[in-house]
Amino acid sequence: MKPPSLEANSLSSQWDGLSPHLIASFFELKKRKMARGQGLVLILLEVLAPLSEASMEISLSWQSPFEHAGPESRAPTLLAMLQAGAFMPLIDAVFSGKGDSGFATEAQQRSNDFIRQFEGRTGITKLNSTQVFNGMPPVKFQVTALFRAWSDPYAEVEAPFNKLMEWALPVKLSPDGSVLARSTQAVKGNTGYIDALVPSIAPTIVAMKYKGRIYSPLVIESITDPIASPIDSNGRYVEKAVQMTLATLTAIDRDDWVKYGSL
Repeated sequence: MKPPSLEANSLSSQWDGLSPHLIASFFELKKRKMARGQGLVLILLEVLAPLSEASMEISLSWQSPFEHAGPESRAPTLLAMLQAGAFMPLIDAVFSGKGDSGFATEAQQRSNDFIRQFEGRTGITKLNSTQVFNGMPPVKFQVTALFRAWSDPYAEVEAPFNKLMEWALPVKLSPDGSVLARSTQAVKGNTGYIDALVPSIAPTIVAMKYKGRIYSPLVIESITDPIASPIDSNGRYVEKAVQMTLATLTAIDRDDWVKYGSL
């Protein structure tokens, strides 16, 4: 397999001699009507870049819904004092003024024996500490894409970065913020009712291929432009390390994970 380089259908720096498995490929996906409904179709133009840093974070939400069902939640201070044995000094102080009568001594002893039974005891059980699966957010990808120029700063650095920025930004934001004004135009027939209600177009959906795995569909949640990067005499960037956060559209399951590893 030939390493990615400057090709007609890709935007990239020249990485001849570097293993293709070390170079990530980012490409756009668009929805198309198919025989069995809608599907995502690959757009051939891709952005290629090695990743100096890359990590994937999967957060699984496990919670204990019964942890507040014990007596500690009903009377937390009382149970804490019983568990710590804090009532025995109080009992001793109460009976200290009763003299040395046998009744007072016996009552004090019985009270201490009763209170001592609560020391070191807790209402937490395996039932009220059982965790249940409560869902998961989309998977997050933290990557740093590297671009650097050998001969053409625009083609090797600025053009691929600009394409990533285009994919991250909304396709179009309506300049008119008034729903009433757009509805009026729709009534006059100058625009459609869908355009009047939701006039803007969301950012595009992308995919990432890296080390033999395809992660799709994704969205670019954040992208950093290192504007202090070095430039040439014409003001063109000759190097950029672009930090991005990508996320899956939905939470994933086992089948999705298997698909990631199948090319």
